[in-house]
Amino acid sequence: MIVIRNHRDRGHADHGWLDTWHTFSFADYVDPAQMGYSSLRVINDDLIAPGAGFPTHAHRNMEIITYILEGALQHKDSMENGSIIRRGDVQRMSAGKGVSHSEFNASDSEPVHLLQIWILPAEEGITPGYEQKSFSGRLTAGFQLIASPDGSDDSVTIRQDARLFATRMGPKDAASHTLDQGRRAYLHLASGEARLNGQSLAAGDGARIENEAAIHLESDSTAEALLFDLPGGDTLK
Repeated sequence: MIVIRNHRDRGHADHGWLDTWHTFSFADYVDPAQMGYSSLRVINDDLIAPGAGFPTHAHRNMEIITYILEGALQHKDSMENGSIIRRGDVQRMSAGKGVSHSEFNASDSEPVHLLQIWILPAEEGITPGYEQKSFSGRLTAGFQLIASPDGSDDSVTIRQDARLFATRMGPKDAASHTLDQGRRAYLHLASGEARLNGQSLAAGDGARIENEAAIHLESDSTAEALLFDLPGGDTLK
């Protein structure tokens, strides 16, 4: 079963310095039918104006992944990490028992476009942690593992039985993934147009996937997508 969520049905807010779309309930956007999916809690599609950003704020008990689509983001946190995250980079911050951080556009002239992802951890109250890796040379056609519970394939490590894959596709490219029995998946098309098991998707569309043995994504142009392999359950939630 594949349930498509049209990009126009997401929550939206334009704050001037921040134009953001929420796949799941977040901040002032609350939809009881869109509170997350399995352990996936947040996908925020953020466009941040030059020089603007999020001042220091706190999080607890969440695995936070930042994926840059265009531009560069400056990160600082209470663990004394400071870095620039660029296109092709993936950042993982385990908030655990509590962490504070800020995120600002690193450019004074160009916007930064990113996806911020929250995944519920398998265990609460852990020691906060940070990790950042570059995948720029590995993101091509085919699903590349970028986050996993064991750090396999040089992915960043998250504290949940979930795996996150990314793909950048050119014309006529395809990417496939086998979904083990009892697992769910969620696909977010970050840019371009593609077909998921024959169903058409546009940029910003999402798809809940359950009881499908195989996932096949193909594109006639260029496209970028994230695929979440998640713990399963009996019903789509």
